[in-house]
Amino acid sequence: MRILLTGATGQIGWELAGLLTAHDVFAPPRSACDLTKPRSIRDAVRATRPDMIINPAAYTAVDRAEQEPESARAINAIAPAVLAEEARRLGVPLIHFSTDYVFSGEASALYTEEHPTAPINVYGYSKLEGEQAVQGSGCIHVILRTSWVYSRHGRNFLLTIERLAQERTKLTIVADQRGTPNWARELARATVALAGVERDELSARAGIYHLSGRGETTWYEFARAIVDSMRLAHAVVVEPIATVDYPTPARRPAYSVLDATKIQRAFGLVLPRWEDSFAACQQGSA
Repeated sequence: MRILLTGATGQIGWELAGLLTAHDVFAPPRSACDLTKPRSIRDAVRATRPDMIINPAAYTAVDRAEQEPESARAINAIAPAVLAEEARRLGVPLIHFSTDYVFSGEASALYTEEHPTAPINVYGYSKLEGEQAVQGSGCIHVILRTSWVYSRHGRNFLLTIERLAQERTKLTIVADQRGTPNWARELARATVALAGVERDELSARAGIYHLSGRGETTWYEFARAIVDSMRLAHAVVVEPIATVDYPTPARRPAYSVLDATKIQRAFGLVLPRWEDSFAACQQGSA
């Protein structure tokens, strides 16, 4: 199967490029597929004529998006719309990644796919618009919402905390935002499994799914787990702080834990508990 993969330099895309070895993967550089330019996207799809499109690419600079809403919208909303149009034209499936930030964070129980969306920042709004465009396109689609992605590649919370812990003896981390960390490799493995599902089955079960590990934590607790996993020559104190004590340009959901029951029932996909995935990541598991 020929697969067009976007965002191959990002966390999930990087892992997918290394795992989709059973397929003919075309992962174009920006020069061949500029996601800020619809014409470039259409040209890439039409030159490739893929059997499937996988789109983990995204504008993920949540705070910067507040000052660059059009840039966020170009990649997170308009680009998925163009990919979906091309997928419909070719009659091929599109697997598209979205985010827990489409929710307000005001819930106190797991978010299901049916829970009303209500983004509280530009990034969330742009990702929700992308979801809506894919859904409304008429293409065969699976939209995967996930959260708190980390890996040994790119820019993410794990690598940031590791760097800061090597430089400092004290870290102050927000302790009143709850979610689920997700290792990009586990997300990629599940995506590879979805890529192997017959097109008719994907068509019959098209829609939005939550793809997330089990369990929940806070950024503070996650940071403590990261520091505890490191072999440092000096002690590092991790102190909890409230969101109000760490103001950022973009608001974050206070609670965004995703219920992944639906994807288990539909496709039999179950991700490990976040603690187990994190341990495997730190141990360098294949």
